[in-house]
Amino acid sequence: MVMTIVGIYTLFVLLTMYISVMQIGYVNQAKRGKAVLLSESEFIKAGNYSVAKEKMSIASAFVEYVAFLFWVGFGIKFLERSVYFESEALLSVGIVMGFLVINSLVSLPFGYYEKFVLDTKFGFNKSTMKQWVKDTLISFAMTLLFGSLVVWGIYAIISNFALWWLWSFLFIFGVVVLVNMLFPTFRALFFDKLTPLQNEELDTQIKELMDRTGFVSSGVFVSDASKRDARLNAYFGGLGKTKRVVLFDTLIEKLTTKELLAVLGHELGHFAHGDIYKNIAMVGVMLFGMFALFGNLPSSLYAELGIKEAPYAIMILLLLFMPVLGFLMMPLMGVVSRRNEYAADRMGSELGGAAGAIELANALTKLVNENKSFPLSHPLYIFFHYTHPPVLERLKELGVALDGTDKSALGAACQADI
Repeated sequence: MVMTIVGIYTLFVLLTMYISVMQIGYVNQAKRGKAVLLSESEFIKAGNYSVAKEKMSIASAFVEYVAFLFWVGFGIKFLERSVYFESEALLSVGIVMGFLVINSLVSLPFGYYEKFVLDTKFGFNKSTMKQWVKDTLISFAMTLLFGSLVVWGIYAIISNFALWWLWSFLFIFGVVVLVNMLFPTFRALFFDKLTPLQNEELDTQIKELMDRTGFVSSGVFVSDASKRDARLNAYFGGLGKTKRVVLFDTLIEKLTTKELLAVLGHELGHFAHGDIYKNIAMVGVMLFGMFALFGNLPSSLYAELGIKEAPYAIMILLLLFMPVLGFLMMPLMGVVSRRNEYAADRMGSELGGAAGAIELANALTKLVNENKSFPLSHPLYIFFHYTHPPVLERLKELGVALDGTDKSALGAACQADI
């Protein structure tokens, strides 16, 4: 049984690496061709950035594979011997949080490299070392606090219910919903400074747009995201009465008012179509599958691993295999998500009036330029990684003609962030 799970994880790692290698080869070849959506120099720069990120992804996948082998072969047993509490609940919390802390420390150098090497080289990083350390420590503290509460909750369920995996799924699904509701508040408290939008004319236009779709928000806010990053973005956070519109200050700076309204129209399209609830439902299906699988593992597996069939062992194995199950679900989730994006684009263009499609197309093009998104990708990469349709396909659906664009490339173009 142990060899089976190691074999499955090995195939997962090899497949992810293969997809990255194919993407690197595709981009390296494409960037030597005719520039698409970007100037020639920016096209090459975006290609170099894409390649650099995929190389880092391969290195990260290799390190995660080594870590997986460590945990399966020795690590869980090491934690069993190293952590001691008389209380079984505290023991489970201690061992699982130890697992999470060690994994976080292993991944920390990749976060540093991406921020202060890659993003600095390509002009994205605006954060200082002090800011990054502060953000990292806050994230670490929140993981310890809330992670411990979640682990304790699952331990209590496993210890008291025969169908613990079903109740654990319902518990975690409730946590996911709660996180979606509270995300804007926590982000404002600990990371970004949110201030009410000061541009009264723009604020009025945004509220008029929301009224047309029945979107009730607690306000329109501007995030000081530029202190950390130069990328453009916006999001509608929260559920129910906690919903709020958050615009990155970089987005307001780079887009015209009409382009910004087109972007928000797209996001309102997601609201009108209930896409956030569809996404939560898909996450629920994935979580249900995970808990159903790991709630019925044979006792012989734990014996082969040389560990106890205890709540902490079940949770660690679930966390180890979560990337595998998530990866297998991604193509299906991607198909649904891309279909939702097309529908949101249509609504965004309709809300913008006669020139709505053009304004949304202009916004998408600016996002590609400002975020240095390379506009061509390998089809296999799109299949496994894209939650948004290729941006050239989106422009095509909006009826926007791209003079000089090689139409054969439309099937392999990058996604935009909105």
